[in-house]
Amino acid sequence: MASTASATLSWVSSSWLNNNHFLTKTMNSEATKFTEKTLFLTVVAQKKAKKTRKIILKEDVQELGKKGQLMDVKAGFYRNYLLPLGKAQIVTPSLLKEMKMEEERIEAEKNRVREEAQQLALIFETVGAFKVKRKGGKGKQIFGSVTAQDLVDIIKAQIQRDVDKRIVSIPEIRETGEYVAELKLHPEVTARIRLVVSAN
Repeated sequence: MASTASATLSWVSSSWLNNNHFLTKTMNSEATKFTEKTLFLTVVAQKKAKKTRKIILKEDVQELGKKGQLMDVKAGFYRNYLLPLGKAQIVTPSLLKEMKMEEERIEAEKNRVREEAQQLALIFETVGAFKVKRKGGKGKQIFGSVTAQDLVDIIKAQIQRDVDKRIVSIPEIRETGEYVAELKLHPEVTARIRLVVSAN
């Protein structure tokens, strides 16, 4: 009787242990699945947490960009570095509107300056030749040479226009004849004028 009770107890114990092992294994498996899901969700949340800000630079920032440039930067970089030093500001619709108006104003001013330069070039080119007289030497030789300053003075005398001698490109002139000088009135506009050099 005692051996039967012992066998029953033994069977019950081993059965309970086996069931408990199965339960533990199942719980561990569920815990692993739960952890994997949690880990996956955590990673996704970290990716969404990376935020950027659309800013405009108020001044040149080395290795980032030039003044007036629009760009996206990390929120922390803006908050901790650019904002405290006053190097940038957040882009707003009103700021974008102001920027667009300023760009249009600058573009209109550039067009006006270019058109003025084109009109001045037309005046220079329709005047005909500017005449320069120098003391003559042997043959076609003249004493001295004709310089950019000489041409500036002649333009002032003939058509009452002030020209900066730094924009004048003139060939070397040491004898009588006809030459072409260039006036760089604008980065996109160059006037070519004829220059007739004669001897006294």
